[in-house]
Amino acid sequence: MNETFTITVFSENKSGILSRIVGLITRRKINIESLTVSQSSIEGIHRFTIVLDLTETVVKKIVAQIDKQVDVLKAFYYRNDEIVYQEIALYKVPSEAMYHSDQVESLIRRHNARILNIEKEYVVVEKTGHQEETEALLEEFRKIGVYEFVRSGRVAVVKPMERLNKYLKSLEEGIEVQ
Repeated sequence: MNETFTITVFSENKSGILSRIVGLITRRKINIESLTVSQSSIEGIHRFTIVLDLTETVVKKIVAQIDKQVDVLKAFYYRNDEIVYQEIALYKVPSEAMYHSDQVESLIRRHNARILNIEKEYVVVEKTGHQEETEALLEEFRKIGVYEFVRSGRVAVVKPMERLNKYLKSLEEGIEVQ
């Protein structure tokens, strides 16, 4: 049975690594739900956060294949209860909706969102949360009008102490840890 897994991949910042990782996943005809790449807490090391909907057997195989890639230091996978995660969404809504009623202001407060920018034609609103929360606000805004909507990929940190630090330390000591 499929479930949502978050894969974290730590690599050197080399061109082509993103393409190789995505290729490994898409060759299996698996849809990537979310993909985010950024610096990690270790200088010179980048972190990929990939969200996939699949079985644990398949995610283990994918992580093993990613681990074999040149320039990949280590890859791990987690279930949702093992991580703390968020996404950010931006909504561009008509300014006139703000001027003619308290509906937009009420929505923003109720959804714990915030106004980032106010222009003559539109207002940009930011919402941070899980996908269900950002989509719930989108549905509300659709009733009054939305010019644009964009949501980031998942960013996540693991609840247990970062495994990469332990892994790198084990390499220094000549002991491999899983």
